[in-house]
Amino acid sequence: MLSAADLAAVWLTIKLAAITTVLLLLLGTPVAWWLARTPSRFKGLVGSVVTLPLVLPPAVLGFYLLVLMGPNGPVGRLTQALGLGLLPFTFAGLVVASCLYSMPFVVQPLQQAFAAIGRAPMEAAATLRASPWDAFFTVALPLARPGLLTATVLGFAHTVGEFGVVLMIGGNIPGKTQVLSMAIYNHVEAMEYTNAHWLAGGMLVFSFAVLLALSSLQGKRRA
Repeated sequence: MLSAADLAAVWLTIKLAAITTVLLLLLGTPVAWWLARTPSRFKGLVGSVVTLPLVLPPAVLGFYLLVLMGPNGPVGRLTQALGLGLLPFTFAGLVVASCLYSMPFVVQPLQQAFAAIGRAPMEAAATLRASPWDAFFTVALPLARPGLLTATVLGFAHTVGEFGVVLMIGGNIPGKTQVLSMAIYNHVEAMEYTNAHWLAGGMLVFSFAVLLALSSLQGKRRA
């Protein structure tokens, strides 16, 4: 069965995934809206930066984040000057790293959903004297709901399965930065396969449920 340390890792993982998903929806929605509608020549550059974590090895991203947020990095100096301390090997550092690493899994479904809406609904709302904010919240977001749900599921699931980035930024501190993937790794390294089976089996069931949920969402979208 699961030990107290395993349960703590499960809870920390759920907490990290939930906070990261909420922050990504708040930050990623305007980015996705801009990417879906802007004619700017910088669209390709911004889109490439957002998509970069899809092709960049997690260890590379984690290394550069560690450098940036370290005591001699610009972000590290800023957080120390603000009295926040250093972010590496803290839960806050895990949140920052997770947001950057899972960003494309939230932005891309939203961008595709916003692009699929087209301009006609927004122009119709404008003719009815709806402000841009009203049109966005009452027209665009409801029409993009399948994409919003997909982004939520993918963002949460991807954060739950992180390993390389959380290892580089958070280390493996029990009760503080030790997430589920790290707990599984520790059990395997110690040849505690029964404990590893319990955690890995739970991840397997969770991953399968995510795929079923995404399949259901895509079916509803096509309908």
